[in-house]
Amino acid sequence: MTAPRPASQSSDRTAFILANTAFVAPPHVPEITLRLADEAHDLWHRTEEELEAIGLPPPFWAFAWAGGQGLARYVLDHPETVAGKTVLDFATGCGLVAIAAAKAGAADVIASDIDPFCEAAVVLNTAANGVVLRFSDADMVGSDEGWDVVLAGDVFYDRAFADRLIPWLSALAARGATVLVGDPGRSYLPKERLGALAAYEVPVTRALEDAEVKRTTVWRFH
Repeated sequence: MTAPRPASQSSDRTAFILANTAFVAPPHVPEITLRLADEAHDLWHRTEEELEAIGLPPPFWAFAWAGGQGLARYVLDHPETVAGKTVLDFATGCGLVAIAAAKAGAADVIASDIDPFCEAAVVLNTAANGVVLRFSDADMVGSDEGWDVVLAGDVFYDRAFADRLIPWLSALAARGATVLVGDPGRSYLPKERLGALAAYEVPVTRALEDAEVKRTTVWRFH
């Protein structure tokens, strides 16, 4: 699934994550532990411009976003959604939703993300939670490897990205995949194509969001 990384790149990314994060249990999914940034780490305070200046993509992998927490909670509370099935966790970030799917008994989980730091983060986080899954750095949009379930947490934050995702996820749902989205009210969520399954009040941080709690809904694509 993933081309081998030069050892120096992989170890450098791992070292960076270890230096800029700590093990944290996300408040809405306390049974999972992740390497996340918090106020004690400089990474939390850097702007995207500062990160770009040092060659680091925006570190989405360093935070447990509300959409991912809600979706992970749903999967853990409804294990029949993924148990015994093949699962793609798209735009996995820190791997939270993929780890939840593995804990809930999925037969095979692929955590996918194009950010090269995500692989190192997912390796650390899966080991910490005692689960096994696969990572892919491929751009999965438009592809279909026959997954039974496709999970996507907090992906409708950008119009251009949403315009790519909507036809792809709709096509997967139309051929019979269960496509679930966790979303805390992002601007480009295609509600007309979705049915609500559950809603949660997810604690978040004002450093990332505009509130301390975000109402997060788990939706299923029609």
